[in-house]
Amino acid sequence: MIAALRGKLFKKKLNTVLVDVNGVIYEISVSVNTYSELNDEVFIYITEIIREDSYTLYGFINEYEKKMFDTLIKINGVGPKVALAICSTFTPQTFASIVQTKNIAALKQVPGIGPKSASRILVELGEFSVGEINEEDSAIPDAIIALENLGFKKDAITKALKDVKVTSTEEAVKLALKKLASF
Repeated sequence: MIAALRGKLFKKKLNTVLVDVNGVIYEISVSVNTYSELNDEVFIYITEIIREDSYTLYGFINEYEKKMFDTLIKINGVGPKVALAICSTFTPQTFASIVQTKNIAALKQVPGIGPKSASRILVELGEFSVGEINEEDSAIPDAIIALENLGFKKDAITKALKDVKVTSTEEAVKLALKKLASF
């Protein structure tokens, strides 16, 4: 399974990028948000969808957008194209707000989503949150994964890492473990 790719941007096409990873060029479908953020050096989170007739990579600039996409494609009737359209229309924070407020009108703005689909998505999601963590700090998402693998709950991790400024994943995990021990 491919979790992420690091390489050089080979070519940008509409909603698709080609990334050269040590001589192997991967074609990756991306949201408009991810497309606009990419530059020459690429680090992109990947979701693979393997079907009988296709093998497709979907790329995301951060783990929050990937989480949003992965959550959406689990909903009955929402395929990768619609999920990518939602990721292109809303940031993860905006989408979380739409889900919390059950804003059907906002969700209907996405191409391919009508009132029934919007209602079904909001009902099936129930709650969706991206957490209160600073996305600018690249060590934090890795620390979250490490702490979840250690068995800590997402809510406790988010609380422990809130407003933490660190330069490495190891430092973030150490600080979080100290805070989690006191909860």
